[in-house]
Amino acid sequence: MKVGTLRQIWRYPVKSMAGETVDDVVFGDRGLPGDRAWAVRDEVRGGIRGAKKIPALMHFAARYARAPAAEGSSPAQIVLPDGSTVETGAPDVNARLSRALGHEVSLWPLLPADALDHYRRGRPTHEDVDTELRAIFGRTQEEPLPDLRLFPRELIEFESPPGTYFDAFPLLLLTESALAAMAARAGESVFDVRRFRPNLVVGDTTPDGEMPEMAWRGQRLAIGEATLRVTIECPRCIMVTHGFADLPRDPSIMRALVREAGGNLGVYATVESPGLVRAGDPVELLA
Repeated sequence: MKVGTLRQIWRYPVKSMAGETVDDVVFGDRGLPGDRAWAVRDEVRGGIRGAKKIPALMHFAARYARAPAAEGSSPAQIVLPDGSTVETGAPDVNARLSRALGHEVSLWPLLPADALDHYRRGRPTHEDVDTELRAIFGRTQEEPLPDLRLFPRELIEFESPPGTYFDAFPLLLLTESALAAMAARAGESVFDVRRFRPNLVVGDTTPDGEMPEMAWRGQRLAIGEATLRVTIECPRCIMVTHGFADLPRDPSIMRALVREAGGNLGVYATVESPGLVRAGDPVELLA
């Protein structure tokens, strides 16, 4: 059964930096080749970090000059906030990123999954666990935290599933209707797709509530030659409230998400069957 049309395909060469759209891609077992293939390590507190801890990363962008390889970390170009660029393999890349961020970091490609120390979490900002989690997820004392039992258990110890720089799963799907529904419910807040970092944006969805993707949990989707398995809803974190580019800082976005959608927007997915996917492909729910 057709449930929508694939509108956009996004990949993010460097974790937490702005990404780029592509017209087509061959999904592998780990999703889009080149997606989150690089990340920065916090040289002050340790651990691979994203914009949950270093918000200024969202003022950077990254892109590929040529199609990335199916595996590993292909060379990419980083655009700094002042508009200058640096290659991921440049000898001064760490110094330039650290200077622009005002925080000492180093840039890393993907390492093997058995390099466990590389993926282990750095020191928390807050010693109290509840305070730390509320800071990460942007929740007030009155708001519930996400149910962390839904995440892979390895994320208790590691910043990402070892061997990847994904938050939890390889793909994130978001529908245009969910964005529109939240924009309608959230007053003057801007629910721009760039805040939510999806890989796949689905439009022209069949009527199934204002956030149809929430009904896809546990289901299989066919898009082009690929088959995906939807896993869980995506609990949103403090990143969606940060200001960057032409978007202002807006904590009320999280207030609206918690109030209207339990703090979730979009769904995670894994790849069951790799294959070519193109913008414009129908999105079909499989029996």
